[in-house]
Amino acid sequence: MRVLITGATGMIGQEVVKLCHQSGIRVNYLTTSKSKIVSEGNYQGFYWNPAKGDIDAACFDDVEVIINLVGATIAKRWTPKYRKEIINSRVQSTNLLRETLINTKHSIRQIVSASAIGIYPSSLQNYYRETSSEKDFGFLGDVVNKWEYSVEKFNALDIDVCILRIGLVLASKGGAYPKIAKPIKYGLGAVFGSGKQWQSWIHIDDLAAIFLFAVEQELIGVFNAVAPNPVTNHKLTHCTANELDKTIYLPRVPKFAMALLLGKMHRLLFDSQRVSADKIQEAGYSFIYDNLPPAVKDLVQDI
Repeated sequence: MRVLITGATGMIGQEVVKLCHQSGIRVNYLTTSKSKIVSEGNYQGFYWNPAKGDIDAACFDDVEVIINLVGATIAKRWTPKYRKEIINSRVQSTNLLRETLINTKHSIRQIVSASAIGIYPSSLQNYYRETSSEKDFGFLGDVVNKWEYSVEKFNALDIDVCILRIGLVLASKGGAYPKIAKPIKYGLGAVFGSGKQWQSWIHIDDLAAIFLFAVEQELIGVFNAVAPNPVTNHKLTHCTANELDKTIYLPRVPKFAMALLLGKMHRLLFDSQRVSADKIQEAGYSFIYDNLPPAVKDLVQDI
């Protein structure tokens, strides 16, 4: 079996590639950097430039499944210019894949695409399932709606669509977690705002495994890619401090201060989404890390 992965050289992509190879799945991948193209028996690189509409259609040869992970980080100040980049990096790339397939002979039967729980509104009370009708009307909600809409268009090509809405990814080598843990490690950690905001997290090992699970089980539809037990910001902060043998001394960081510092991107720290993992578990996935303390213990030693 061969899959095509976009975003294969990113934090999540590298873990997905590793699991694919362990399972005997060959990988084609797309990159915007020609220097990152390698050609091996089970790992073939191809060039593309979604902004210019360029893609090497040979990337689809013998491919059965697309794993779509590409997207500019949202953990960067949301200037008007960068907002467009966040959306375009997701929508233009997905549209280019689909439009190329329309005029290309292929054997693709499924696309498994990343998405985000940012589609759900911030709430301290709600418990969101995939069927929840509430939608976020801010920038993050707009990003996810446009992203998922572009992926769902693959249905018109008789390609099955699986969308994984990802929560806060806990990893030691990238993403948000080292930025949370390092200040705590040096005695500068603090709870954000009230600390009551829910953070639906997932360990990087589980996230990569869920992508492979979706491929192997041929999942169709939308699934939340979060651990079964979300925690508050207070719990995440203090759990990390406990594993690092540190104490949280500093006062809580007020929302207005981070708004001044980060602009509208401060929402990433203060929004609250308590999200259900029931559907992916009912599909048969068994979590490696279903509770926070073991996940944090696994990660902090490498922070």
